[in-house]
Amino acid sequence: MVVASQDPKPGFDEGNACGAPSSVRRRVFYLLDSLNVGGTETQAVELARRMDPSHYEVTLGCLLAQGPLLEKLQGTEVRIEEFHPSGGIDSVGGVYQLLRLTAFLRRGRFDVVHTHDLWSNLMGIPAARMAGIPAIISSRRDLGHLDWYESGRRVWLRRIQNLSNVVLANANPIRDSLIADDGFAPEKVRVIHNGVDVERFAGVAENREQMFPGSSHQKLIVLVGNMHSDIKGHPWLIAAAPQVVSEFASVRFVFAGDGAQRAEFERQVAELGLQGKFLFLGRRDDVPQILRNCDIAVLPSKAEGLPNAVLEYMCAGLPTIASAVGGNGEIVRDGVTGLLVPAQDSDALANALLRILKDPELAKRLAKEGRQYVVENFSFERLVREVDEMYTGLLRRKGAAN
Repeated sequence: MVVASQDPKPGFDEGNACGAPSSVRRRVFYLLDSLNVGGTETQAVELARRMDPSHYEVTLGCLLAQGPLLEKLQGTEVRIEEFHPSGGIDSVGGVYQLLRLTAFLRRGRFDVVHTHDLWSNLMGIPAARMAGIPAIISSRRDLGHLDWYESGRRVWLRRIQNLSNVVLANANPIRDSLIADDGFAPEKVRVIHNGVDVERFAGVAENREQMFPGSSHQKLIVLVGNMHSDIKGHPWLIAAAPQVVSEFASVRFVFAGDGAQRAEFERQVAELGLQGKFLFLGRRDDVPQILRNCDIAVLPSKAEGLPNAVLEYMCAGLPTIASAVGGNGEIVRDGVTGLLVPAQDSDALANALLRILKDPELAKRLAKEGRQYVVENFSFERLVREVDEMYTGLLRRKGAAN
């Protein structure tokens, strides 16, 4: 069941005037920016819907409860609540929503508050502290390519996150940065890697001609990533294309994703005269089918946390090339489960693509080893288990475990 309301009482027995707990289920409140498609949003939604409902009562708060991922919560027991800071976090509207969220958490008598991104950290952590929540988890899921991380405001983010019991990262390089650059105590920072829906990529039928007409004798190289900026590395793959096409004329590049920079990327392709070599698919909901019908996957990002795209590439059984940034190296073991290249280096990217195109046996080996590694180490079942263990440990330390 998905419930959206302005003044909810999650976790209450509505027949109990005192608002006493109606069960021993732990009451968990998640907060994130929105329900738009993105790596952080996807991980938070999947975690919310996969926590055992016999042990957890999950409420998912959003600063803006809109986006395609809302549909994934339909038919679940997860409640949806909106705390929209009109005018911004630091506006009068933001202060109002902060106080409203504090009252909401206090009335709901939540056991855990878990914020998942920059904006939810800024609002959710102070509200949780003022509400007296026993276990508070904040998150850092990338290496700080947003302006907030590069300006003087970073010190305020650090102070706010220090109010939480745990600062959760999704990759060890992020943990290392939080300790070395932001001064967090090592014992405060934990790592739980992202998960991937293994079953979603299993048994997908190949129908290449139907999905990509005329591609039977082509090699399809896919990049799945939003186009809000150049952070996912589209310009460097475009720049690498002429060198690849000069040796393999049958190659075609497939971009799945959309955003404000799409027109700029299309212009770059046109300047190279390669319009016929690129497919811009826009935002798609059939990523498993797209990957099943491609040959090589690439994510040449400028910065990353632990990208869902790379997990999905490898889970789909594609030989994968990724830039050596963030947590990519924790998934892609160079030459074993995939290939790593320097970020923003189109020549190195072209050479890696040519290496795979010229060596079918290498492509098969990377695909096999990559898929096995992801299935064994990055399932959602593992993610849920580790999060449950974290909550349990924190609540026991606080004397609040059920």
